[in-house]
Amino acid sequence: MSVEIALTAGALVAGFPWLRRRLQLSRAKHPSLAGHSRMAKRIARLLPGYSYGEEEFFGVDGAPLEVQTRRRAGFARLSSSLRQGAPRSLALTAQAREGLSDLQLTGRYRVPFQFSAYVREQLPVGAFWQSAEGVQLQDLDGQRYYDLAGSYGVNIFGVDFYKQCMEEGARLGSALGPVLGGYHPCVAENIDWLRELSGLDEVSFHMSGTEAVMQAVRLARYHTGKKHLVRFTGAYHGWWEDVQPGPGNPLPPRETYTLNDMDPRALQVLRTRKDIACVLVNPLQALHPNRNAPGDSTLVDGSRSAGFDRAAYTDWLRQLRQVCSERGIVLILDEVFVGFRLAAGGAQEYFGVQADLVIYGKSLGGGFPVGVVCGKAALMRRFKPERPADLCFARGTFNAHPYVMGAMHAFLRRLRTPEVQAIYQGLDERWRARVQAFNQALQQAGMPLQVEALSSIWTVNYTQPSRYHWLLQYYLREQGLALSWVGTGRFIFSLNYSDADMAEVTRRFIEAGRRMQADDWWWSGPELTHKAIRRRLLREMLAHKLGWR
Repeated sequence: MSVEIALTAGALVAGFPWLRRRLQLSRAKHPSLAGHSRMAKRIARLLPGYSYGEEEFFGVDGAPLEVQTRRRAGFARLSSSLRQGAPRSLALTAQAREGLSDLQLTGRYRVPFQFSAYVREQLPVGAFWQSAEGVQLQDLDGQRYYDLAGSYGVNIFGVDFYKQCMEEGARLGSALGPVLGGYHPCVAENIDWLRELSGLDEVSFHMSGTEAVMQAVRLARYHTGKKHLVRFTGAYHGWWEDVQPGPGNPLPPRETYTLNDMDPRALQVLRTRKDIACVLVNPLQALHPNRNAPGDSTLVDGSRSAGFDRAAYTDWLRQLRQVCSERGIVLILDEVFVGFRLAAGGAQEYFGVQADLVIYGKSLGGGFPVGVVCGKAALMRRFKPERPADLCFARGTFNAHPYVMGAMHAFLRRLRTPEVQAIYQGLDERWRARVQAFNQALQQAGMPLQVEALSSIWTVNYTQPSRYHWLLQYYLREQGLALSWVGTGRFIFSLNYSDADMAEVTRRFIEAGRRMQADDWWWSGPELTHKAIRRRLLREMLAHKLGWR
């Protein structure tokens, strides 16, 4: 009977090409919710909201009472330390939060949602900075912190470098001021330098990385006559609908296929479908393929993982390049985050792959907001001479603003200097050595932690199950290490960190871990496994959903 069913299923697939293509597409998706945006949105709508009260907050992992007692004492001490150290910074943050929706979002999603309400009340974190210099930030209370946030990737060469770019850009653009529609003369040289860097023919300027991605996808659709785009599981390309189709987007996925990264079945989809205009690749995914950007808000059991294999990812990109070339699919490399961090020529140089369209942003603006698309001439054209009414319109009022173009000019000029080029010499080896030294220090200190890295972009993996790994970000804050709101999921070092700076960061990191360890947040019992934690969470959510609690 089973043979007959199998034969019938095979005959159906063979007899209906659309069913075969649908099955092929399904198999090319990652099996997690991150690979199934429709399902992820449905699950997100069903997830019940609830919070742990003070009584259960300290023992949700089944820790004995004496462990909970130590945790309470340590938590109270940490809360007092954070409050006393930054009263002015915290007061202004509380004031601004009432009218700033971004602060409300980041504050709420800094830790797993069940812990969030109590943590927001007891462990406040300031959102304001007074000044920045070298590799440090200073808050409104005069406290200095090592900057591990990296301005979301903008800060590659250090804040002093970008201050100089911004000042030079302002001087260069001041004579023209806010005159828009025409161009400052420095734009011509910026174009030449960008063409040289990208290896591509033409350039367009935009106000953000998200906007530049939108234009690149739009151009690919315009010139191919196809509407679908392919993105890979977990990759971030900005917040607009087509490239962020899961939870967080109010619209359902439409013209977007989310496929499994580094998977031959994804290549087979590209080879066989006829509706794909472009493939979007964010090289940052090489650090955590098929996983969403790591953040402490998702550390429900501590099973976060990341790791970078340069040879494997290079091979994958080259296979992708070949298939796109064969099928007339536009390969778009989104270097908004990693551009100029891995190599002077960006990820294209680092991985040895030439894209059809490349997107830059963040650092390229020299400290000002910017997005840039570089591409082949045939793809960058916004019109078709044979059909004068057929346009691909894209203009923004502030595109190529004189001050932004001036700062970009300063950035690109500095990028070409021997001093900056020297930074790239031995860059990979230098940061690999730093990761190795950091991990050795963690191991010697007996910490359940290990860092993985893509050059100067680091993430923390946890080597044992726990419900409380997310607390480490607050102990790090107490030790003068400033993280972004995603916590220990991503450290972004600027390339001007010296060996002495790294040694001090390591010392402070170890001290934070020791305090967290002393407060018994890493207690581990025989029943505390990843699987057991997930089962308990599932039962807990079900009980709240059904109103049993």
